[in-house]
Amino acid sequence: MTRRLNRTGDVDWISIAVYFLLVLLGWINIYAAVYDQDHHSIFDTTQRYGKQLLWIGFSVLVIIAIFIIDVKFYDFFAYVIYGLLISILIIVLLFGVEVNGARSWFEIGSFRMQPAEFAKFATTLALAKYLNSANFKIHNLKSLFYLGLIIFLPAGLILLQNDTGSAMVYIAFFFVLYREGLSGSFLLIGVLSVVLFIMSMMLDLTTISILLTSSAVLVYALYQRNWKEIGFVAGVFLAFGAILYAIDYFFKLNRPGYQIVLLAVLLSGLIYLYFSYFKKLQIGFVLTFALIAGISYTTTVDYVFNNLLEAHQQDRIKVLLGMVDDPHGAGYNVTQSKIAIGSGGLTGKGFLQGTQTKFDFVPEQSTDFIFCTVGEEWGYLGTSTVIILFVLLLLRLIFLAERQRSHFNRIFGWGVVSVIFFHFAVNIAMTIGLAPVIGIPLPFFSYGGSSLWGFTFLLFVFLKLDSTRKQYLQ
Repeated sequence: MTRRLNRTGDVDWISIAVYFLLVLLGWINIYAAVYDQDHHSIFDTTQRYGKQLLWIGFSVLVIIAIFIIDVKFYDFFAYVIYGLLISILIIVLLFGVEVNGARSWFEIGSFRMQPAEFAKFATTLALAKYLNSANFKIHNLKSLFYLGLIIFLPAGLILLQNDTGSAMVYIAFFFVLYREGLSGSFLLIGVLSVVLFIMSMMLDLTTISILLTSSAVLVYALYQRNWKEIGFVAGVFLAFGAILYAIDYFFKLNRPGYQIVLLAVLLSGLIYLYFSYFKKLQIGFVLTFALIAGISYTTTVDYVFNNLLEAHQQDRIKVLLGMVDDPHGAGYNVTQSKIAIGSGGLTGKGFLQGTQTKFDFVPEQSTDFIFCTVGEEWGYLGTSTVIILFVLLLLRLIFLAERQRSHFNRIFGWGVVSVIFFHFAVNIAMTIGLAPVIGIPLPFFSYGGSSLWGFTFLLFVFLKLDSTRKQYLQ
């Protein structure tokens, strides 16, 4: 039994109003970012702001189509849409055109389309479909394997296109899994991985290995509070460390310090695991394996950094961490962006009056760095307004997701929240120097038809799903 749908009253007009307000503000700031006195009309379709207006118009048609299509379509064809987008990602990898070093675009005349922007929508659908399946269990290894496949298959294909920023967005889906019952340990592991990566960039491996070992002993001490056992653990490790160091010194093996520490952990760990087995100390197994994994992970960071990241990505990370000072090279974009935002003051320099913007000091200012146009011309009040609108939209979407009676609808809603939040937080953090420049747009705001349409699909499919919530009985 279903209940009748009020087609207008059940639509969330607050979210729609915020969407159009953000799109309008984005269009105005794109105009400011690329303003040219020879093409002063904001409706000039030969310029970016004119093209953006066309894409906004097409977005309205997309919205109408979404609300016309039966709501069951999105659930029934979720895997089909996902498979289609995976196929398109493979095709663009083979036959797409390269733009700014990324082979992730189809080009027809002057029109370009980036499938990666639509893959986020398809992945959200597939994730909601799988999490809603009858036999799914969040803590089952088979279920986790398929979840990882759904999330990381498109991310991997996008990474092969050399579009690291778009690939990193898929990390956001772990918020959805956490909401659906995934252990917080996975989030903790993710956070610790980032911390270890940063430490590995700034400290030598020997120092990190000693710090990790000391931390493991400290955790064990706080957990067990048995000083005899603590002394036993520390003593065995120090004994093996001293023996291995003596062997290295007398035989002149010249092994790196971190290798001696790692080997001492491995040898003492074997004894400690044996001890933990008879004492039935589960924390002993956890800490030993965590310590070995942590030290092993840090040894791979150097390889990943130097072999898997592009030179410009390495430079941006070094600038962000303060390892190098390169205001005219890798740090140029962020430096100019911060100057533009800071120079706006409280109320800004005024519409079309931004000097950083007018003289093109900030590269990609209509796309990835559109936020600094807001800061320079509209000041603190303008940037605060934009941030408040995004926070309002995100809080509203969380409210809508939590009121869903359908499991599929709720999961999809949280997927929308996660993707928009990741883009919003990272884009703004990147423009003010709190995150590395990874090249992702500000939702609904940055220039680009693919981006605007991709986010429009995400948002309005969820609003369509939400509008039918009364069809499901509690």
